[in-house]
Amino acid sequence: MLRDEDRIFTNLYGLHDPGLAGALKRGDWSGTKDLILKGRDWLVEEVKNSGLRGRGGAGFGTGLKWSFMPKPGSGRPHYLVVNADESEPGTCKDREIIRHDPHKLVEGCLLASVAMDVHTCYIYIRGEYYNEAQRLQAAIDEAYAAGLIGPDACGSGYAFDLYLHRGAGAYICGEESALLESLEGRKGQPRMKPPFPAGAGLYGCPTTVNNVESISVVPTILRRGSAWFAALGKPKNVGTKIFCISGHVNKPCSVEEELGIPLKELIETYAGGVRGGWDNLLAIIPGGSSVPMIPKSICETVTMDFDALREVRSGLGTAAVIVMDKSTDIIKAIARLSRFYKHESCGQCTPCREGTGWVWRMMERMVKGNAAVEEIDLLLEVTQQMEGHTICALADAAAWPVQGLIRHFRPEMEARIHQYRDAAQRRVAAE
Repeated sequence: MLRDEDRIFTNLYGLHDPGLAGALKRGDWSGTKDLILKGRDWLVEEVKNSGLRGRGGAGFGTGLKWSFMPKPGSGRPHYLVVNADESEPGTCKDREIIRHDPHKLVEGCLLASVAMDVHTCYIYIRGEYYNEAQRLQAAIDEAYAAGLIGPDACGSGYAFDLYLHRGAGAYICGEESALLESLEGRKGQPRMKPPFPAGAGLYGCPTTVNNVESISVVPTILRRGSAWFAALGKPKNVGTKIFCISGHVNKPCSVEEELGIPLKELIETYAGGVRGGWDNLLAIIPGGSSVPMIPKSICETVTMDFDALREVRSGLGTAAVIVMDKSTDIIKAIARLSRFYKHESCGQCTPCREGTGWVWRMMERMVKGNAAVEEIDLLLEVTQQMEGHTICALADAAAWPVQGLIRHFRPEMEARIHQYRDAAQRRVAAE
């Protein structure tokens, strides 16, 4: 269990002042000038040595990602874009950071920008986060007024501007290249890669896109040292993570814990356990709606980290833990997710545009049992054809929940089909 002194987000529950005065009391903006003056190479190396992996879902090394940015003197401006378009169902970690600890994000934007020779940073926030956008803009204004950012950030001589941009509520804009398209004023549709954003991103210039949580932990890592952060968690899965626990638990919550905490311990310690007791558990989606669910048998022993969840054919994703007890109609739950992805597809790629609609319609039939057993294999085959054949990963996100359902709950799907067939036969006999 994570010790209180190792927690990064000490105002996660909003018990203290989220403004600059409260942030200063919690140690934010302490020695920031000295960190800036250590220079780009030191900052990148320290984040690399910390082992920090992106907290937006992909889990790519943050320091390594920063190192892809060109060295100064390329003749083009560099940009940092922070992805606050938190639209993954079940996920609310970035919202809590922006609500209650916004100065950690603002300071993180400054230090990450110095590490990549960036003088202009944009935070792209989800359109529905109206109150959060107000809170974050207030923090940005406070930082400007105090001279912490601006033409002479923290008195270091480094010029840095930070802008908040509100999106219009499209899930697809959480994909980094679609986010850049939207930020430039166009329809949010993913771009073909290469070129990657580090080579040609925002306005055709070198750009890095990072998640809110990835950026917000950077100041604390730099102040306390990479060795401290690397000592938390498990090898290759180090540090702390905010987990969002929702669904059929007694106390839904967001909590900061070490990567690698057992899933069962996480739920029983912080969320008050599964509603009706652990034996009432049916399945858990461990990383937001786009990762495959895992049944109770796997939940007993699996740990919450990138590698352990990949080994059980699921994923950590955004660490949004969605708990479903035995009262859940598991087929209907996944059909609802299929409807979501069908609605949010941008329509650019045929496998996604056509596949998400087909999968949703098929899942609605599976909910009723109005299908043939052989169609379960057809459904699986179609999801496999969607997966990995599109510009972005939305088709994968639509396919994986269905694949997880078939992998672990195929008997329930077959039983429902038989029930529907038997009921139809009884109706015919009665006539």
